[in-house]
Amino acid sequence: MRFAVLVFPGTWSDWDCVYALEDLGETAERVWHRETSLDEYDGVILPGGFSYGDHLRCGAIARFSPVMSALERFAATGKPVFGSCNGFQILCEAGLLPGILQRNASMQFRCQPQQLSVERVDSGFTNACESGQIVQLPVSHGEGQYFAPPQVLDELEDAGRVLFRYHAENPNGSLRDIAGILNPAGNVLGMMPHPERASDALLGGTDGNFIWRSIIEHWG
Repeated sequence: MRFAVLVFPGTWSDWDCVYALEDLGETAERVWHRETSLDEYDGVILPGGFSYGDHLRCGAIARFSPVMSALERFAATGKPVFGSCNGFQILCEAGLLPGILQRNASMQFRCQPQQLSVERVDSGFTNACESGQIVQLPVSHGEGQYFAPPQVLDELEDAGRVLFRYHAENPNGSLRDIAGILNPAGNVLGMMPHPERASDALLGGTDGNFIWRSIIEHWG
């Protein structure tokens, strides 16, 4: 597969995503936010970072970058779109996923290993996982508390669109322990933890590869 890894001013985990995908034998290219077409790619990654310095709200300015119109068209084709941390925030700000990410309940920046429960294994992002599996990925954010109105939360639950939950500990106060959600079509995933930072044993774990391998197996 050929992946586009979007880069906004302030993005910092783009090279981590490129490394994780290339290490699995895929092609990954960094794409500057001023590009207006993503037609030549098979998948799009929105990495973590501090786009535009997190001014206004995290992801609020990046949402207006030229590449976002191309991303909306790309997502409508059914191809995979994945955003971690700031990427999740941008997807929510752009309306590709519901809800918002707000200040951590602790009012502290949290950077730590985090256990997650895999809620479904029949999605294009988790098919390499086993039922009931717990994975460990790092979190690194100050505004990762997922919030949505009760009706939206119920819709996510009823449709099976909550893909990951925080397990044993909730590091940011996210409602219903939500760590990652899907769009209705199931081809857009946003999550606060960083699989790209858990894709090499030298980094302390490889559980992030469950997500990358799932994408490759499902859409490759």
